[in-house]
Amino acid sequence: MKTYLIIGESGGIGSAVSLLLTSQGNTVYGTYNNNEKTTTNPTIQRHHLNVLDEELNLDFLPDQIDGLVYCPGSINLKPFKQLNDQDFLNDYQLNVLGAVKVIREVLPKLKKSGEGSIVLFSTAAVKMGFNFHSTVSSSKGAIEGLTKALAAEFAPKVRVNCIAPSITHTPLADKLLNTDKKMEANAKRHPLQRVGQPNDIASAVSFLLSQESAWMTGEILHIDGGITTIRG
Repeated sequence: MKTYLIIGESGGIGSAVSLLLTSQGNTVYGTYNNNEKTTTNPTIQRHHLNVLDEELNLDFLPDQIDGLVYCPGSINLKPFKQLNDQDFLNDYQLNVLGAVKVIREVLPKLKKSGEGSIVLFSTAAVKMGFNFHSTVSSSKGAIEGLTKALAAEFAPKVRVNCIAPSITHTPLADKLLNTDKKMEANAKRHPLQRVGQPNDIASAVSFLLSQESAWMTGEILHIDGGITTIRG
């Protein structure tokens, strides 16, 4: 069995990933920042971590881990004219620099595995271009570039892939899905006529961490109900 670290495990997708991985017999370490009590998985080892801190304390990890999943994200949807420089910096620091800092700290542990795998998150909005998504699309676009660059640099010992979901029914997206009308409207935007569920994403994460995807690196995997590839 493998050992994995999930940054942002207390969120909707992070919780689903940890439940799936532990059900497969794996050891999972998870971190939380603001959502300490929201986890539904009592079997993992959880630790507080703010990825925006100047120094990260990951001393709780063993000397070797097999995979990293970086889940923190933001959905700050505003017209461009209402955004200031700090809005862009905030999203970049959370989505990109946070991931960079964690990867820097755990890379030696991943290399010891010999089969290390990193899974990052982008968004369907990078490929499609949606109104009011300029901060999230620009920071997640940087994640897609980082994925490809690190995949090249870390091969062959550590694989790096990225999942780009469309809107998924998690607490982060609650303001966009908190009524039946909003849920129906967002579902109809997708060829598969529904919004994503955390388990849809967790299954893809499990695949990218496992040796079933051993010949994949540098990929941006769209798990998005067909919205980026099929014209409705």
